[in-house]
Amino acid sequence: MNKILQRALVVLASGALVFSGASVATAQPQVAAPTAISVIAAKKAAPAVSIKKIGNKSVSGSAKATIKPIYSKAKNVKVKSATLTVKKGSKTVAKNKSSAKLSAGTYKVTTSVKYQLKGKTSTVKKTETVKVTKKAAKKTPVSKKGYGYKCPAGYPVKGNRTGSKKEWKYHVKDGAFYDRTKPEECFKNTSDARKAGYRASKR
Repeated sequence: MNKILQRALVVLASGALVFSGASVATAQPQVAAPTAISVIAAKKAAPAVSIKKIGNKSVSGSAKATIKPIYSKAKNVKVKSATLTVKKGSKTVAKNKSSAKLSAGTYKVTTSVKYQLKGKTSTVKKTETVKVTKKAAKKTPVSKKGYGYKCPAGYPVKGNRTGSKKEWKYHVKDGAFYDRTKPEECFKNTSDARKAGYRASKR
C-alpha cells in the first residue's frame, strides 16, 4: 500500500514539473519584428510664374533706359499679359504698359503678370526700386584752355555749360549763338558732343 502511494506521488510530482515548464515557456513575451517606416519628403511645387528683377540701369547723356517685364513661367502656363506701372515719387510715369523709357532718376516699378493655368486665371505682382544713373561723360581729348571764342581747326562744334552747369548745350556754326558763345569744350561733330553729355541748342 505504501509503495502504491509513493508511486502515485512520484507521478503527480512529475506532472507538476512538466506543467510548470509549459507554463513558463508560454509566459515568454512575444517580441514583434520592427516595422520599416519610409518617409517621402514632399517636393515643393514651383510657382506658375516667377517675376525676375529688372535691376538698375545707366544711360549716356540725355538718353533714356528702356525697361520691360522679366519673368519665367512653368509648363502649360499661358501668359495673357505682362505690364509695368512706374512711379517717380508721387508721379505715375507709366501705367499698365508693356515697356517704359526712363531718364536718370529713382523709380518704383511694379511688374504685373496675368496668366492662365488649368482654366483658372490669376495675377502675380512684384514691386522693386529701379535706379537709372547717368554714365560719366567721355571727354573728347581736346584742350579746354585757351579757346577764347574760337575752337581749334577740325573741332567746330562748341560745347557750353550755362548757369549752374546743369545745362550743357552745343552750338554749330549756323546757330544764332555760335559766334557769341565761349566754349568750355570743342568737338569734331555733334555726335561727339552728345556722347559727352551736351544737347543741341534750340537756336
